[in-house]
Amino acid sequence: MAVSLKKGQKVDLTKTNPGLKKVLIGLGWDTNKYDGNHAFDLDSSVFMLRENGKVVSDGDFIFYNNKVHASQSVAHQGDNLTGEGEGDDEQVKVSLDKVPPEIHKIAFTTTIHEASERSQNFGQVSNAFIRIVNEESNEELIRYDLSEDFSVETAIVVGELYRHGSEWKFNAIGSGFEGGLGALCNNFGLDTD
Repeated sequence: MAVSLKKGQKVDLTKTNPGLKKVLIGLGWDTNKYDGNHAFDLDSSVFMLRENGKVVSDGDFIFYNNKVHASQSVAHQGDNLTGEGEGDDEQVKVSLDKVPPEIHKIAFTTTIHEASERSQNFGQVSNAFIRIVNEESNEELIRYDLSEDFSVETAIVVGELYRHGSEWKFNAIGSGFEGGLGALCNNFGLDTD
């Protein structure tokens, strides 16, 4: 049975699941009734962070236009343009044993594509979640349902995998940002100019 987390909770991933090497990160959401003329397009992205909480280069930013990290440890499974249907809307595969030793955290984020142009924000999104699945057994290990009421935010750091000694843990973050993907990139040390 999956461990269900609340914002700010941290949980062991590999210590309680010995031998775990490959995980699937599923992110999902629904959009509320909306009067605008534009569809919602939410995008998941991954930032591979050093000890200082920053990326070193653009290659540490994994998203629909840069799907696989050079180490082959993180692979984005593609962009879902509508978010319709049940279950995961986007997925990222992580091979924990291939993550380079200089990477201390892997942050999972969601942004709204062209949010300001479309007058959209996370106040119009519901049932957002992140889940971690053992890729080999297909067992859901961890789930975090975001219950926060975001109003003006257009980007969210949903959660992060992080190293704790030789083990991996998961932190349920649920932190919102105004300014969309640009604000997230700046936060993690990427120049968006």
